[in-house]
Amino acid sequence: MAIRLTTYEQSEKIPLLPGENIFHSVELFKVLEQTPGYHPVLLVAFWKNEPIGKLLCITRGSSHLFPLGTKTYVYGTGEYFNLPDSYKPDEVFNEMLTYFTRHLSGGSFLIEFRNLEEPLFGYRYFRQNDYFPIKWLRVRNSLHHDNIDKWMSASRKRQIAKGIHNGATLCTATSDADVKAFFTLLRNYYSPKIYRYLPDQRFFLELFNNFGEQSAGGIFLVKYKGKIIGGSVCLYSGTTAYLLFSCGLRKTYAKLYPGVLAVWQAMEQTAALGFRHFEFIDAGLPFRKFSYRDFILRFGGRQFSSRRWFKVRWNWLNHLLIKLYV
Repeated sequence: MAIRLTTYEQSEKIPLLPGENIFHSVELFKVLEQTPGYHPVLLVAFWKNEPIGKLLCITRGSSHLFPLGTKTYVYGTGEYFNLPDSYKPDEVFNEMLTYFTRHLSGGSFLIEFRNLEEPLFGYRYFRQNDYFPIKWLRVRNSLHHDNIDKWMSASRKRQIAKGIHNGATLCTATSDADVKAFFTLLRNYYSPKIYRYLPDQRFFLELFNNFGEQSAGGIFLVKYKGKIIGGSVCLYSGTTAYLLFSCGLRKTYAKLYPGVLAVWQAMEQTAALGFRHFEFIDAGLPFRKFSYRDFILRFGGRQFSSRRWFKVRWNWLNHLLIKLYV
């Protein structure tokens, strides 16, 4: 019996599915469904009417970096469960990848698979579908120690201590008003950064209102005299907390180090919740100098190499990039 694939574009039609990967969850689907500019599609593989795998594909509108059209991306390579003996996870992934590439990517200018837990997973199937790999870096901190600042730089520890001593307070968002004020801060911070895409405010409100009870994510804030001067956003999946966004008014409140405290607050809170690892969602390309990666490495995380897979809509350009990167 062959695998049957079903696509879902409306959350109310999605059946009850197993799994714990937030990046392929119905919960994240619902958040994206309510966010302007996003179109999520959940691809589910069935075997004898039982779900055995799922892949959440996210399409969003054009950005500063890719103004030519939409972009479709996937975090990881899906989630698999209750597999029959006749199938391995990468074989199910092949079925979904091929279908996704041919039927779901639509008019997207670029397709991207990011944050692969196993860099070699599905390698030959990506190649068969004309994707090309680019080396990428990831940074992950260990939280399963008595002192989570064990490997943190001395200067970073001093900044955290000074920021708190000078009056900065750390807390979590408790209302829509908190989220909206923090979003304004994020928007001003990210607007000049052409390489980063900031979702609509609705994304953060949906995260706050839908994930609060399920403990699938958190919004952390840095305040000074009641004013929000920094903050961060995390998603939780398995034993890992992923930092999606963070910012701080580092020039206006230089002596409070709000950008540093925003990350530290997220690390402290997720460690208290029992997570074993804390990962920065995007450590960038392996350039020798990259200011953001230098910033996050001073929190004591470990840098390791990974890859992302890409496919460009224009065949001539895609074949040229394959020759360059494969």
